[in-house]
Amino acid sequence: MSAGVGAAAERGGEAWARAAWSIVAEPGDTTAGAVVAALGAPAALAWALWAVTATPTEAARRLRDLARANAGTAASVETGGGPGPVGEGAADPWPAGTHRVLGRAVPRWAPRLADLDPRPALDELAARGGALLVPGDPAWPRALDDLGPAAPLCLWLRGDPDLAGAAARSAAVVGARAATAYGERVAGDLGAGLADRGVTVVSGGAFGVDVAAHRGALAVGGRTVALLAGGIDRPSPAGNLAVLERIVDAGGALVAESPPGTPPSRARFLQRNRVIAALARATVVVEAAWRSGALSTAARAGELLRPVGAVPGPVTSVASAGCHRLLRDGAAVCVTDAAEVVELIDPPDAGGEADGSVASGSGSGSVLEPSGAGRPPVPADRSDSPAARTLDALDRRRARTVAEVARRAGLGEGEAIAALGLLELAGDAIEVAGRWRRGGERPRGGRVVAPGW
Repeated sequence: MSAGVGAAAERGGEAWARAAWSIVAEPGDTTAGAVVAALGAPAALAWALWAVTATPTEAARRLRDLARANAGTAASVETGGGPGPVGEGAADPWPAGTHRVLGRAVPRWAPRLADLDPRPALDELAARGGALLVPGDPAWPRALDDLGPAAPLCLWLRGDPDLAGAAARSAAVVGARAATAYGERVAGDLGAGLADRGVTVVSGGAFGVDVAAHRGALAVGGRTVALLAGGIDRPSPAGNLAVLERIVDAGGALVAESPPGTPPSRARFLQRNRVIAALARATVVVEAAWRSGALSTAARAGELLRPVGAVPGPVTSVASAGCHRLLRDGAAVCVTDAAEVVELIDPPDAGGEADGSVASGSGSGSVLEPSGAGRPPVPADRSDSPAARTLDALDRRRARTVAEVARRAGLGEGEAIAALGLLELAGDAIEVAGRWRRGGERPRGGRVVAPGW
């Protein structure tokens, strides 16, 4: 399937259906992931198209029956749990909460299912010489399967399609967008040093640490992979476009979970971080403030039992406060050069292939707000919350209907209405003749910028 887009263009096939699902579901949608895992992408898509006309109870009952008929086992939609016994007298693997989960998910998918057609996205991919990767393909990195139902449904790629080969010996180098000169220097040195040692450098293509690491790898002729928060036809930020194109030309790859035409958003940046953490054999945080998106990457790497490293900085530097916290909490080991990062990938005491376990005992990687912050909660503080996704879908000048907002945010209309109400109370959304637009700017101290943006 990765050999070209031709296989994906076959309507009704697994690749075609997964391409369609990547349009319907937002990245990290565990309900979609569990349904696809239980039925297979084509059957799951057919079920979803039918489910929009049914009640949640009917949808859950049919999903259960289809899953039993399909494989004799079914994973829990709610928890993404493993298979259970099936057949006559077997316990029902679908918990009572399944109805509630599907009751939220199906309306969320409905606006995009209404006029679903993945052909334009596949045509755009073919025009750019790209490839569509799906699970089971030889080029699919099996490490992504560790994400369970949150694993990408497919990957849209430009460049070398052998992503599995690139990820086999790789390290993610991540950190602050507003990096200091120290952070950019260290990131560049790590990128060059890792590439010199045959390690693929994985990052997000953003300003600051990300692009410095990419540049370092490119400077020595190494391979580097950039994970994008939007479609491969919308690499961002625009200021790094030249570097991102060089990545493709140099034998690396630009990889996106969303189809061409998808703009980057705060929620997609945050979800992109989980793919970086899963794809790379180890993750290194070069610079990170207390509330940095790079810390979410480190947290996900820890949850996946991947080694995590952090580069220390000046104790007076706010830009290194997050790194110092990772080190203090035992969620990361101290690394200062590429050789020490390679030790995370290939532990010197390992007889063979590294097992990918975290360096710390806890590996929880939870990122907490400093104690005593003492600020009121703001609906859109979490980048992946419905309120944050709804806020991303609003324009400051053009007012949109609830249906338009829901579709852009990847939410059901009921969820969008609830989120708009919260945003209106916070002064972030304004209703104008039944339509909604962004509200005025609040005082700078009134909202903390959500991690990952």
